[in-house]
Amino acid sequence: MFPSSVLSITWPRFHPSRYLHLVRASGLYDLLLTVGFATPWTLAWLLPQLSALNQALGGQAFPAFEPLHALFCQLMGSLVTVWSLLRLWRPQIHLGRFDAAARALFSLWMALAWWQTQAPLLLVFLLPEMLWGLSQAWPIRSADQ
Repeated sequence: MFPSSVLSITWPRFHPSRYLHLVRASGLYDLLLTVGFATPWTLAWLLPQLSALNQALGGQAFPAFEPLHALFCQLMGSLVTVWSLLRLWRPQIHLGRFDAAARALFSLWMALAWWQTQAPLLLVFLLPEMLWGLSQAWPIRSADQ
């Protein structure tokens, strides 16, 4: 078990207004990273770039994408783009908490994919995903503090 001194640490907390800035910033990050996945035309341009980056990092070229693979990329890109725009337009604490939960799931599946493929590009996406999730799960001060 942990020593009582570790458990009694008072962790710093976000001020609510700073937390909302964080929610908005995570929305902008997601928008910039995922809008390229949202349409067939942008995905057709983006995949060779990502494959080349994976190769430059020591990984292998991506396998050929079939229309069904592309569909799932576009669904993810479309949903995350809309989710990003919502957080940019109207950031709220509960949206940040939901985003933290989604990032935990995304991180888990990215880590599993990395474990299965060892694709170095996944680590480029995984680390920020985990940091955004952790920061949005961080405690927030109550309004009277």
